[in-house]
Amino acid sequence: MTDTATVAGLDAATLGDMLRVAGSDRFDRWQDQIRRTGGCSDPIHLTGWSIAKDRTTGETLRHYTTENEPGGRLRIACGNRRASRCPACAWTYAGDTYHLIRAGLVGDQRHEIPATIRHRPRVFATLTAPSFGPVHNQPTPGACRCGIAHRDDDPALGTPLDPTRYDYAGAVLFNNHAGELWHRFINRLRRELAAQAGITQKAFKETARLSYGKVAEFQKRGAVHFHAVIRIDGPDGPDTPPPDWASTDLLTQAIRAAAAHSYVTVTVPPSEEAGYSGWSLLWGRQLDVRPIKAFGDGSEITEQAVASYVAKYATKAAENTGTVDRRIGNREAATLLGLPDHPRRLIDACFDLAPAYPERRLTAWAHMLGFRGHFSTKSRRYSTTLGTLRQIRADYRAAQEREALGLDGHEPDTVLVLASWQYAGHGHTPGESALAASISRDLQLNRETAREALHDQPVLEGAHQ
Repeated sequence: MTDTATVAGLDAATLGDMLRVAGSDRFDRWQDQIRRTGGCSDPIHLTGWSIAKDRTTGETLRHYTTENEPGGRLRIACGNRRASRCPACAWTYAGDTYHLIRAGLVGDQRHEIPATIRHRPRVFATLTAPSFGPVHNQPTPGACRCGIAHRDDDPALGTPLDPTRYDYAGAVLFNNHAGELWHRFINRLRRELAAQAGITQKAFKETARLSYGKVAEFQKRGAVHFHAVIRIDGPDGPDTPPPDWASTDLLTQAIRAAAAHSYVTVTVPPSEEAGYSGWSLLWGRQLDVRPIKAFGDGSEITEQAVASYVAKYATKAAENTGTVDRRIGNREAATLLGLPDHPRRLIDACFDLAPAYPERRLTAWAHMLGFRGHFSTKSRRYSTTLGTLRQIRADYRAAQEREALGLDGHEPDTVLVLASWQYAGHGHTPGESALAASISRDLQLNRETAREALHDQPVLEGAHQ
């Protein structure tokens, strides 16, 4: 039911609650609910009922009510993408993101994305923030400026060598405007591609389309940067081939030119009242652009590696910098929470800047160190959508449910469903939480075992075609 290590680490109250849950006469059904959520750590509780009737005869095909459920409630997954909040739901979100990014690299017949896109010009680009002051790092070769060769787990990594001279205001304003910098970069990139190809902007729109999928990642210093898959398609996206002039080298050169162009700058106006002279925000000098290979040659990154990397960071936020994963009401809360000095100073900067730039909502996003954008985004024609992937999963589960209830003999259009649901809370008791964590680990182990077994299968001749 649960592992020995988990039980050994529980306090008496939690252990007693766990025994209460496990000893209840509805425990099997409770376990079934939690397994259906994937082991969600903060499930939503619903009360209510649903009735399925035959539209023609009026016959009741199924009647469900939560009155017979454990505690009189149905538990469904919270759906939170953050791994720090719910590892189980974050795993599902990461899986969806993986398939979304991969579909834009290798194609997917289910979503009408041709496999020919893997032969188009495409790169994996990383755009970083500029320097806001020297920080402790791990240069190769040699030691940090402080004279120490920092270990990978050294908490000093990413923190300023001199916090009194670090531009904390510039750092949080860069995070806050990063989305606008990205949009300026993409707009400039289209112009650079046209210029590199020797055609007009109008001709570019008529012959090519820029497609991308990207994810944000926080560096240890608390600055956000973007990883992006960027691809050149024909004018109608994946359905049409790119023009003859499009190449990976041309795309790479255009990205470097666009990132360094003066147009790709966001100006933050001065505030005389607050004593701020203003900022000109732009991308940092560290720009990495690599071609994506269909099959690895030992040096270039592959489609699977890129999709896995993007999916990994789609479930993370600013927590790896030492901050928290929920909103902070005031600056005193950061001190009371015992946050490390560097993220606390960044949070303080958000509150300091807020009166001068109220439209930027810096206090609302202080826990994100100023960043207010979506962590994963894509262009309209890059590939499928997260909503489509969720609907496919929902349809699959609905078909399973219909078969289990003996309704698969009825066409969906002939069944009328009436329902009434009410929100009744969320989360687990301490004992339920321990049991749910154990279920989640079991599910994760089963997934990893199944994945390893799949990878161990011999590749059939022609299976890659």
